[in-house]
Amino acid sequence: MNLMRYTVVDRDGTVSFVADCHALSALVASCAEAAESLDELLDYAERYDKRIREFVTSGLAVFDEHNAEGNYSAIHKALEYCAPHELPVFRVVDDKTRQASLQSVKAGVIVFNLKDRRIVQIQNTYAEIQRRGKVRIHDGSRLTNKVYVYELPPDWSVVPRR
Repeated sequence: MNLMRYTVVDRDGTVSFVADCHALSALVASCAEAAESLDELLDYAERYDKRIREFVTSGLAVFDEHNAEGNYSAIHKALEYCAPHELPVFRVVDDKTRQASLQSVKAGVIVFNLKDRRIVQIQNTYAEIQRRGKVRIHDGSRLTNKVYVYELPPDWSVVPRR
């Protein structure tokens, strides 16, 4: 499976996770819906890929359970021992997690900065992000033949531009 790291920045903080590359177009299409928070991004993404919301919210529940405020030994151990593509969903809570949130996994790393309405392709060997594009709908078990066309609003930027 082709994997990529996705890091989402909103007004409440930063969350990072690894998912298959199909999630890229679903998340970009969600930005086109003017998502302002992680919850909104996941709500919109569920329209295009039924797997993303459950994966991220379940992962965050586990993270929150094992990483009490100020005691981040569980995520630090995971960062130390897991391969980058095996890391669980995590919140950025310190410099170690910030560094991990920007580390490429297989096909790359993309930052969705919802606060500044910017998508940053730190590394992307999968598919160039287009301001206007298509996303195939994933029903939770397979890709369907249904396609949704999206277009990012003018106030969204994609960097670097190619």
